[in-house]
Amino acid sequence: MRLYFKQRFFSWFDSYDIYDEAGNTVYTVEGKLSWGHCLHILDAAGNHIGTVQERVFTLLPKFELYEGGEYIGSIQKEFSLFRPRYDIDCFGWQVEGNFWEWDYTVTEPCGGLVAAISKELLNWTDTYSIDVADPRNALYALMLVLAIDAEKCSRN
Repeated sequence: MRLYFKQRFFSWFDSYDIYDEAGNTVYTVEGKLSWGHCLHILDAAGNHIGTVQERVFTLLPKFELYEGGEYIGSIQKEFSLFRPRYDIDCFGWQVEGNFWEWDYTVTEPCGGLVAAISKELLNWTDTYSIDVADPRNALYALMLVLAIDAEKCSRN
């Protein structure tokens, strides 16, 4: 399953539209006013299905992930010199990026690919393509992309 993640050009807070390969809106992400990033994920019908919430006052950036109102885990940037790495405390997944921080892979503990994330260049806003091996993991892969993008925005 392939998703296209595109930030809206004019918005006060982080707002994104997530499309499938046919161009249909699958998810909408709305940023909310809070300390740190708070991103609410809505399904195509407008129902709130998830939240990515930045924890403030941490040494390295950390984001908590919620499905509905239930906490499912967190993602935290690890200290690394050349390739960005993130510690994920849910599903046993691992995330590693390339040197330029444009492409990421999400893998399972056994080494199986969960998702491949690529940032598309030469766009006015942040645009990613997300290839998810199992469509049941699409929401969780999206949450990781949102957290990584928010961390990069905070740093820059």
